[in-house]
Formats: sequence, structure tokens, C-alpha cells
Amino acid sequence: MTSSYKKTPSIQVNGMIVAGWNAIRTLITQKSTGRNIIAIDCYSGIHHSELKHQFSQLEHTLFVDTKDLFIPQADAEALTKRFMTGDVLFGYMSNISLTEYFDPRKVNTIRETVRGTDGRIIIFGPGAQLVTEAGMLLYADMPRWEIIQRMRRGEAEGLGTNNSKEPFSFQYKRGLFNDWRVLDKHKRSICQKVDYWLDTVIPGQPKLIDKETFYAGMDKAATTPFRVVPFFDPAPWGGQWMKEVCDLDPSKPNYGWCFDCVPEENSLLLEVDQTVFEMPSVNLVYTRSRQLLGEPVESRFGKEFPIRFDFLDTVKGGNLSLQVHPTTQYVQDNFGLHYTQDESYYMMEAGQDAHVYLGLKTGINKDDMIRDLEKAEEGGFIFDADQYVNKLPVRKHDHYLIPAGTIHCSGINSVVLEISATPNLFTFKLWDWERLGLDGKPRPINVQRGKEVIDWQRDTSYIADNLVNRFEIVARGDGWTEEKTGLHRTQFIETRRHTFTKPVTHYTNESVNVLNLVDGAEILVESTENAFEPMVIHYAETFIIPASVKIYTIRPYGQSEGKECMTIKASVRV
Repeated sequence: MTSSYKKTPSIQVNGMIVAGWNAIRTLITQKSTGRNIIAIDCYSGIHHSELKHQFSQLEHTLFVDTKDLFIPQADAEALTKRFMTGDVLFGYMSNISLTEYFDPRKVNTIRETVRGTDGRIIIFGPGAQLVTEAGMLLYADMPRWEIIQRMRRGEAEGLGTNNSKEPFSFQYKRGLFNDWRVLDKHKRSICQKVDYWLDTVIPGQPKLIDKETFYAGMDKAATTPFRVVPFFDPAPWGGQWMKEVCDLDPSKPNYGWCFDCVPEENSLLLEVDQTVFEMPSVNLVYTRSRQLLGEPVESRFGKEFPIRFDFLDTVKGGNLSLQVHPTTQYVQDNFGLHYTQDESYYMMEAGQDAHVYLGLKTGINKDDMIRDLEKAEEGGFIFDADQYVNKLPVRKHDHYLIPAGTIHCSGINSVVLEISATPNLFTFKLWDWERLGLDGKPRPINVQRGKEVIDWQRDTSYIADNLVNRFEIVARGDGWTEEKTGLHRTQFIETRRHTFTKPVTHYTNESVNVLNLVDGAEILVESTENAFEPMVIHYAETFIIPASVKIYTIRPYGQSEGKECMTIKASVRV
């Protein structure tokens, strides 16, 4: 089978783009005449030395690196200590502002120097715009997924601290709980002031777009169907299905994850004059939240994208860890989050022996179960999951609802489309089948945290009555059927499944819609009013419909014309 899955979807935009360091420096020189202060603000994860070297080649009288204006590393670590906590994985969401990283005496000194200096002054680094008002502002952005890869390779430094040699989990923890929050807050505050945006994802191949092109891309994405760039990752339990379906490297041992809608981490590609510009897709949320999310959703979540789609592939692989997600109150008290990771498993594929673990068996003794989990965590004891947890056979297109507090685990030989609320890294692993992580070390187990959030009323009868295949036909038309499939009444996400052989009309209903083609080769997404260009979607691709679209149609297309197709759609209940 030849895969049609598109791994680098882009948005066509008319505008200006410049590629290569020489061309970028030439443009800056031309456009900065009479604007003697140039600020080049940065996100974390950029290759600092490369950018500093290139920008220092601009003719200048004074070059300032904001790192030289920061407080000492020991002070930065003391500043963030309460948010990093002593936990291996979990911290507390920081409320620090970027200004707190600057030494006031150093900043005042450099401001005096700037006032007394003629000619071109270049201020480079995180928070450059905070040092002094600039005549030209550039922003060197970086998608989070690329930052993660650079962390793994020891190429990324933390904010105000050189932690590139620390284990990846520590670097990621600092990024998630502190650095990215601090830098996102700063980026949101200066977005409207940025004159030029810089893409340095590919080392040595920078690209630059101007403000007008950037906002043309944001406006188009906020009013048309679009896709973000999916990314794939191996896992200790990873499988083989995505290699064929998503056209991935067959020589790799496995792929366990595909994140196809996590705007905090995915990239958004703008194609300008046949050149692709890469940026964090969360920029769209920051700049066009109301059009994208819908006013009721924005009023609840602010500038956060609340829905996540990803694949879990265990075909010819293994079970995921037995796990539980914390309750809303727990994440508020312990991590500083507003909401938790409620989720569901929609079965994209299921072999004959596929199964899920879901909920507790009726009548178990919870003290015995916790005792056995703690013994297993200490080592030398095998936890008998089948004794305590329901093990359910699964079929393709089943849908299992997993509200927070419910013990669960996707089993072998299946592919799950995980539909969930956005917060990540908030999974408490209870048992990992005596398995090592990809780094050859045991993965952290969290029985002590997990036992505080397990809902012991989610037993066999509750699961059967409330969480398994809660399908309900809500509408029918010529050639189509719409079913309500969840989620649980405690969750804010609503899911609908459409089965169709003819065009079916959808309404966004004041909420962003996230969909996946779960059956069928191709579909066409169209505007009823010619408000956007038709978009072709292939099997297993996730796509986003902004709330501003309001009404759209989907029909079988190409290889699927006249055949039955199926989509699953998630939105926020409003």
C-alpha cells in the first residue's frame, strides 16, 4: 500500500520571505536606516552561538548579548527552585516574568551606554526588547518539538542556566514548568511589535518573513481548515502500524507516538513563494484565539488550545504502562494547572488479541492492590494487573472514555486515536510490566501520587454502563449518520462520529473542531459559501476547523467517491 498521509502540510500565503544569512543581513541593513537600535529577541532552544555570530557581522557600534545582563546562574536556579520542586518529573507552573532574569544594575548601565552611543546598536538574546525600546524588532522563534530534539542531543540551554548536559527529563521539566511559560508570556506581550520573524529550525538555512506576511498567515489559518505538522516518536511499547500508514522510516525499531494536534508542540508551516517558513503553531492561538477557538472557548481557556489528538501504536508492540490521570483539584493544588488530562481511546485498528485495561474489578480490596503496586515499584515483584483491573477485548472503531481518576492502559496490537484535554506529562504510571525505557533505565513509577487520585467507584459495572461504546444516533440524512460518542459527562470535550457516502454538513457551533479521518482513503472539506479553498484529507490525518468557519461540508473524494467514509470530531461543549 502506498501511503497518502501528508507529513509536512503547509498553508499557502502571499507575502515576503528572505532566505539565507547574507540576504537576511542585507535586508536588515537596508530597512534599519535611521533606526539605530535593532533588537533580536529569542525563544529558548535557538543555536545561540550561530545567531550571535551571524548578527554580529552586521555593521554596528555596540553589540549587547542579553545573557550578559542576566543574574548569575545560581541566582536563576534559586529564583525557579520553588517551581522545579524535588520531584523527578513534576514541578509547579511558574508565574515568573522574564524581567526577573535581568540584573537591574547591569540593565541600567547598558541603557546609559546606549543613550551615549551613536550608530547601529544591536541587542540580541531572550528579552532583548526589554532592555530598551528598539527601532526594529526581530523575533527568533523555535517550535517546541525541535527544542525537545535539541535537548536530547545536548544542544539546548535553559533560560538563565546552562543545563544542556543534564538528563533530558530534567531539561524538559524545566522547560515545561518554567522556561516556556516565561518566554510564552513575554512573546505574547510583544507579538504586535515584532517587525520580522526568524525561522532557524534548520541550522545554516534561516528564513525571515515580515509582520505583514506573518499576520497574513495567521489570518488565513484562523479562517480556513488547516493541519499542523505531525511528529513521531519511538516508545518502549511502540508498534509498526504507523510506519506503513504514515510513510515512516522502516529501518527504525518502532514508532509509538504520533502527535498530530498538539499546538503547544507542533509546528505550523507557511509556504511563501515556494519557500516554507516554520514556526510554533501556538502562535496562532496567541494572535487569533477568538477566531480559532470561538468566543465561549476563549473565555474559558484563554490563549490555550484545549483539545489534543495523538496516535498510540502497539501493533506488534507491547502494553502501555498501567496508569491514571490526576483529578482537576489535584493538578490545581500540586501543579498549578486549571484543568486535567481527561481523555478517551478511539480504536483505529485492533488485532484479534487487542485489549484495553479500564477501571477496577468489582469487589477488589484496594489496600491489597496498593500494597502489590508498592511492592512492584520497589522491584522483585510482578503486579498482577488482571487480578485488579478490567481487561476488555477491543474492536476497530470502539470508543473507550477515560475521565480523570480512571485506571487504564492500551494493550498490544492496537492503534489508539487518543482524544484528550491538552495538559501533558500528567500521567501517573502505576505499573510498567518490568520494562525499561528507551534509555535502558526503569521509567519513573508514581504509585504514591496515583493512589491519591484513583476513583475506586470506577468498577466493572460503572465502566460497562458509562465508559464503553456510548454510541447514540443523534441525526440522519441522505447518505450520512451522526452519532454522539462521548465524552463522559464530567469532561468538557464532546465527540461526534459521522459515517457517510454523500456530503454531510457540519457546524462549528462556536467551538474549534478537531477531526480525524478514521475510515476511508480521502475526503474533501469544502465551504458552503466559497469562503476557503477545498482541502483534501487522507486516511488518519487530523485537521482543525477554526470556530470562525461556522459551517462546512465533508464528502468522500478521489479513491473514496461512492464509498463509505468515517470521521471523528471533537469540540468543546459550549
